[in-house]
Amino acid sequence: MINGKTVIAEVKTQSPFLFSSPKSWNELFDIANNFGDIISIHTDSCWGGSFNLLKKARKLTKKPILAKGLHKNNSEIEKSIELGADLVLVVGRLPHIHKEKCLIEPLNLKELKRIPEDFKVVWNSRDLSNGKMKKETFKDARKIWKG
Repeated sequence: MINGKTVIAEVKTQSPFLFSSPKSWNELFDIANNFGDIISIHTDSCWGGSFNLLKKARKLTKKPILAKGLHKNNSEIEKSIELGADLVLVVGRLPHIHKEKCLIEPLNLKELKRIPEDFKVVWNSRDLSNGKMKKETFKDARKIWKG
């Protein structure tokens, strides 16, 4: 924790927006495991992830793990949990399973407005279609979502 805030440390070797880490997945995992309260493991190959890496991470740490990916269907949520994820990021939709373990990432403010209050929500300041900053800010999102 830093100043009473939970730190989610991300293990990301690349992105579809031309980012490529000079460090290996193992090096990044060690850093995340040393500094994070929760370890974020990508399940999507566009970000250098896979479900196998989620399984590997579970063997390497007792800390909570966030399966980070789009998780476009419920079977990907189930798979993430079966492989050791404590939390699962779900982008652009509301799942009807494991609601208590899902973090919902809306793509825009219109989607954010439609999310019921009993869901956990995260806001990404980047547009996932192009990697650029959204015009909608965290401050704008905070006005809509108080949770």
